Amino acid sequence: MGKIGLRKQVKEMFRYLYLAITLTWSAATMGQTQDEEHMSWRTAQRQDQEWFGSGEAQRIADNVLIYQHENGGWYKNIDMASPLSQSEKEGVRAEKDSDKGTTIDNGATISQLEYLAKVYRATQEEKYKVAFLKGIDYLLEAQYENGGWPQYYPIRKGYYQHITYNDNAMIGVMRLLREVAEGKAPYDLADAKRMAAAKGALDKGLEIILATQVKIDGQLTIWCAQHDEVSLAPAKARAYELPSLSGSESVNIVRYLMQLPDPSPEVVTAVEHAIAWFEDHKIENKSIKKIKDPSLAKGYDLVVVDQPGASPLWARFYDLETQQPIYIGRDGIKRAQLKDIEYERRVGYSYLGNYAKGLLEEEYPRWKEGL
Repeated sequence: MGKIGLRKQVKEMFRYLYLAITLTWSAATMGQTQDEEHMSWRTAQRQDQEWFGSGEAQRIADNVLIYQHENGGWYKNIDMASPLSQSEKEGVRAEKDSDKGTTIDNGATISQLEYLAKVYRATQEEKYKVAFLKGIDYLLEAQYENGGWPQYYPIRKGYYQHITYNDNAMIGVMRLLREVAEGKAPYDLADAKRMAAAKGALDKGLEIILATQVKIDGQLTIWCAQHDEVSLAPAKARAYELPSLSGSESVNIVRYLMQLPDPSPEVVTAVEHAIAWFEDHKIENKSIKKIKDPSLAKGYDLVVVDQPGASPLWARFYDLETQQPIYIGRDGIKRAQLKDIEYERRVGYSYLGNYAKGLLEEEYPRWKEGL
């Protein structure tokens, strides 16, 4: 990249950071009265369908429209429900042509589209349908030809361009497109052409899911949180997210596969091998304890302790050669135990969890019985 291109990219990044910081500060300084009057974006998404016809629901939906970029996508980590002054609205609108940060990370774009569909169903206001369809077009355009989705679109150089299962980004897109393709309310807004396009995108997405299931010593295992968009090999993201087997993200990939009607033999094989891997790699008789310690920055530490009979745990990362749990701090060095990484990462990131418990104990047996 030349100096001009680099300067332009840096300038765009600072514009995005300025907007995010300004809006976050603005929301934080709205005052206690407004905090009590207006619910959060997270809470708004969890209301029953009847609520989505309310004035408050439409106020938030109008915010969602303001934040939507011209390419149809949204930035991440913005409270869509926070009230905006007129000057703030103008500031957001001024950024609509800037699409460097539009993404499917952290539920961005997917959550906004789900919300707009529910408000449209309740109100029949055409502007919400138009914005929804524009967002669906964005998701369809963002898909790689091989079927994967990058974390950011337009493509942002770096690990962001990998096929991204991390934080369920790609699976979230595919779940929404499945509802669109099948015409299921409240996502039954698309015309026949878009429904067919969504179906085609799902078919390609399934192909890449099957193609990226990691094979070690000739055996199918699970998936990495991100895969190289060209070679399909497990890929690195941040320093503490090395190429590895993901005990977390792989769970929702398997769930997606089990929800497919009339699964092909290839899908059944993928599920069976992943389930077998989860069975073989669960961490038993251990639990994670929060230990109070006022001397530490957060006032507590997380410690793995022996606990006979505890629910099984799985690591977020497993080594690609040994298939044993690994714990990685910001220095990018693999370690064998959680206690061996720095405190900030130990308590600031999910390295262990009962990720596959429900999958193994309830969902898979039901799926197996229904085959």
